[in-house]
Parts: sequence; C-alpha cells; structure tokens
Amino acid sequence: MKNTIITDDTCRWQAVLDRDPHADGQFVFAVVTTGIFCRPSCRVRRALRKNVRFYADARSAEAAGFRPCKRCQPDSLSPQKKHIDIVAQACRLLAQDAPVTLNMLAQTLAVSPFHLHRRFKSATGMTPKAWQQAQRALRMRDALTQGESVTDAVMNAGFPASSAFYRKADTTLGMTARQFRRGGEAMLIHFAIDACSLGRCLVAASQRGVCAVLLGDDDQSLTASLYALFPRGQCLPGDAAFCARIAEEIIHLEAHPASCMLPLDIRGTAFQMRVWQALCDIPAGETRSYQQIADVVGHPHAVRAVASACAANKLALIIPCHRVVRGDGALSGYRWGVARKAVLLRREAQQEE
Repeated sequence: MKNTIITDDTCRWQAVLDRDPHADGQFVFAVVTTGIFCRPSCRVRRALRKNVRFYADARSAEAAGFRPCKRCQPDSLSPQKKHIDIVAQACRLLAQDAPVTLNMLAQTLAVSPFHLHRRFKSATGMTPKAWQQAQRALRMRDALTQGESVTDAVMNAGFPASSAFYRKADTTLGMTARQFRRGGEAMLIHFAIDACSLGRCLVAASQRGVCAVLLGDDDQSLTASLYALFPRGQCLPGDAAFCARIAEEIIHLEAHPASCMLPLDIRGTAFQMRVWQALCDIPAGETRSYQQIADVVGHPHAVRAVASACAANKLALIIPCHRVVRGDGALSGYRWGVARKAVLLRREAQQEE
C-alpha cells in the first residue's frame, strides 16, 4: 500500500489488518468497545470489524468521544514523521557556515550519533558529513560565479581552512577554483560530431572523460551549445583517431542507452548528481514520473527541482532523462525535443518485448 492514498473503509480496514505504517497519518481507527483510537500500524490486539470506526485524524476521533492510545500515541507525530523532522532539522543546521560535527549535531537534536547517522543516510542517501561538504561546494560555486576571490569564497563557504578545500577542489568543482571562476578557462575539450538515428550527435571529452553528449539537427547549433556550456574552455575538433572512437561510442549508445564505454566527466550539484543517478537506475523499457524520482532522492516535494535537474543533463543517452514522464504518463519537455524522447522510449520498449 506504499505511496497509496487510502480513501475507502475497505482499504482502511485492510491497512489496519496489515498494520501498514504507510497508512499512518492518513486516518485513525477507533474501537467503540474500548473508547480508544489508534494509528493503523498500532500493534494493539485487533478488534472486531463491527466495533471499528474510522476518522480522518486524531482531532475528529477526540471530538467523537474517543481517547488516544497510549501505546501508539496517534495524537502526536508518527515515528516516520519524527524521523523526517529530525533529518530536516539536521539539514538546516548543516547548511550553516560554521562546521558541525556529527556529535554536535546529535547533541543538539537529542538523539544518538549512530541513530542520526543511520536515519540521515536513509532519508537523503548521503552521510551528514557528505551533505555538509555538498552545501559548502554549492556556496563555493555561487561565490566564484559572482566574482568573489578564491580565498574569500573558500572562507565564506565554510571550509575550516583553505588547505581543506584545495585537497578536494578538483572533485568539488571538476577543475581548480581559479579555472571555475574564469568559466572553465584552460580546460582543453575535444569534440566530434557524427550522424545518428536521432539527427546529429556531438560528443565532447575533457582530460577526465566524456563531458557532453548533445543531440541536434545541425553541426553549427551543436557547436554553439558546447561553447555555451564551457564559455572559456578551449573546445577543439578532435583528430581522426578521436573522431573514429566517438563514432563507435555513438553507435554503442544508440544500441545501449545509459551505457558508456568511455570514462565520464560528470559535473553537477549534489542534488543533480543524486537525480542523475536515480535516472540511471531506471531499467530500459520503463519510465518513472518526476514525482517518483523526487521520492527516490528523498525530496518528495521537489518535483520542479527534479525537472530542472533533468533539463540540466548534458549527457544525452548516457544519463537517460528521456525515461522520465509526467505523472499521467504523458511525455513532457526534453532538452533535445519531445519527438526524440518518443523515439527513444518506443525503441527501448520494443527491445524489451
């Protein structure tokens, strides 16, 4: 019954029989013979169906004359919501500039470090330390983009010392801080353009690996798009050997989307990286809604942010953002055109039959 909104008494009774924790918060049930109301997941001895009444919430049950169960405490936050609330508070504390250790965080939230670490990672997919580092990296990117000096940006982002940042600068930004501030200056990027069944395909690679796969109708617009992605990088056409290798990669990607034979150079925020990983986990021939991806990455209300992360994908086919559709199953925006999205989905569906 996970993620299902329960609206009729038959389903509610089944949730009570199953002691379904996912039904908690959707309704409470009261027993007329005891005068007590409980959560659906309560481990109390089951009552007879004829003695059970359902109410939308604790307030409604109390107004009808029932009192809350002392075991499951249906008039307070559910255990699941309490955990989510603790993680949300932890995220707010980790977003501040001053460094926060796990022990400091646990003490502030009145939970054990072990419990907090486990709950935080379960909800966000990241440890508290990784989350804090991602927040610092985001502040660092914003500061450098706005023109702050590297030294000021490092300190204002919350890094305890400049050495702590420089040890991880290449991983954090995908380049040195000074290169990032200058829009990717001094980055050497080679690219090649070849034909594919979806039109024209540009593949670009830095020293780290493939950094862009773009689809389009003509070479000029594709080249312009690459320059826009790396405004101060040195984007140069590849030699014959590079072009031959890229031609083989394009053939491979068309046959096996989300599978790349070459090393990758993926750049994005922590949130974008988590969304992109969720996209890569969607099996070929299947689709997911933006809401489902938001649920997977632990941010069920961030549907628009998920859509933005899909739109920011620079690696067509490799990161299969074409497998994300609207909640009603209809095709929505695709960076390289809805027509191409439809072709890709139809092709994958036929391959899986």
